[in-house]
Amino acid sequence: MTDGEPFWKNKSLDQMNQAEWESLCDGCGLCCLNKLEDWDTGEVVFTSVACRLLDGESCRCSDYPNRQATVPDCIQLTPKTVRDITWLPPTCGYRLVRDGEDLYWWHPLVSGDPETVHQAGISAQGRTVSEEEVDVEDFEDYVVEWPLTVGEGRE
Repeated sequence: MTDGEPFWKNKSLDQMNQAEWESLCDGCGLCCLNKLEDWDTGEVVFTSVACRLLDGESCRCSDYPNRQATVPDCIQLTPKTVRDITWLPPTCGYRLVRDGEDLYWWHPLVSGDPETVHQAGISAQGRTVSEEEVDVEDFEDYVVEWPLTVGEGRE
């Protein structure tokens, strides 16, 4: 902290150390949902089909250190990718800091409790099905809007 302010208010994403960077993840699990992109328009929609490594209750990766070896198309969030990704949920800590916004009250860095993201109804907890249970051809049947609307109207 500088001048009593938390690091995310004083540092850009590029200035954060690894521990600070990792702590920006609120544990919602929304980025681990499969998304579909319209090839013609570029529009991206979320599905409730979760990566096979996402634990649907904790909303954490079950093999975070090795995730890219297991799931080669797993997108690693970095300061550069966060600048380029347009589909990050509106409540995402990385997106909020990128855009100069503050974190929500339920973010673990603010609340001090990793469970508040679930208690506030922001996370994917209990809302997903594993990609191992759904044929990729059927992902369209699982399109959902809630990842882009969670937190609307919340302070």
